[in-house]
Amino acid sequence: MDKLRLLFQHFQASSESVMNGVCLLLAAGTVKLYASLDVHCPCLARYNAAYGLGLLLAPPLALFLCGLLANRQSVLMVEEWRRPAGRRQKDPGMIRYMCSSVLQRALAAPLVWILLALLDGKCLVCAFSCSVDPEKFLDFANMTSSQVQLFLAKVPCKEDELVRDSPARKAVSRYLRCLSQAMGWTITLLLIILAFLARCLRPCFDQTVFLQHRYWSNYVDLEQKLFDETCCEHARDLAHRCVLHFFQSMQSEMRARGLRQPADHPPAQPRDLLEPPDRDSRAHLHAVSSREQVDRLLSTWCSSKPPLGLAGPAGHYGGGLSHRAPTAAPDPREPQYTEV
Repeated sequence: MDKLRLLFQHFQASSESVMNGVCLLLAAGTVKLYASLDVHCPCLARYNAAYGLGLLLAPPLALFLCGLLANRQSVLMVEEWRRPAGRRQKDPGMIRYMCSSVLQRALAAPLVWILLALLDGKCLVCAFSCSVDPEKFLDFANMTSSQVQLFLAKVPCKEDELVRDSPARKAVSRYLRCLSQAMGWTITLLLIILAFLARCLRPCFDQTVFLQHRYWSNYVDLEQKLFDETCCEHARDLAHRCVLHFFQSMQSEMRARGLRQPADHPPAQPRDLLEPPDRDSRAHLHAVSSREQVDRLLSTWCSSKPPLGLAGPAGHYGGGLSHRAPTAAPDPREPQYTEV
């Protein structure tokens, strides 16, 4: 399970190449899934349309949701959109860039499913067999309206005795398949033209804003990952300190009660057993004395993230990577922490 979790976290990375690989895997899985699908139309006038359209639209919706879940930036986009401004301004352009990136990758697998279903034609034949105009076919001239509706509902089921050897069934089925394939190839051609135009016209526009939005979207992703890792390290150090304090208290209580250990069993040294040699790495815990302080610190991070700038010794914002200064000074009433 740990290996699967690490693999899933690796696929959730911010690298665009990894996310493109995930999209290709979903698309390949979609092709394999549709190839193993066997369409069984109910051949009933009331249920043909529901079954055909459901088979055409329900799996793409599920694949779209899977694409959103597999993309880490979908959660970051919602968090960035909903968070309070605090000391860091929100960038609508970055949110739009993340939304466009997420939708492009999430729509790949659903479009593959829809195109495969249209080019195959079985779903459309099942869904619209009862909606065909009988006047377009001469074989229905000698049938009543009820017989025509019953016959059209049985068109997708070529094994049925009513329509097995009827040339009218082949004509209706061929007509609907042609319409379905025409729609599939038209959508494919439109997507290719749109991709071609986007590829050709993209260099004609200014790339500065695009690069900025792409940079800061990657920054938000990396910042969240580093924050999670830092929280784990901080929680591990705090747990180590609490356990060490517990054993020190137990040792003091044992000495106060006058309990002695056997002579052949030397007294344990909890501090030496539990605390590593390097104690300077836990200097950030000296300011933590209660759970409320940690909760207040985490609440401050969520409600008022620090500005995108690092203050140097002289109070200047250096580094050359920040494009905006802090919007407000930190509240002097809140406890200041040098390290999290």
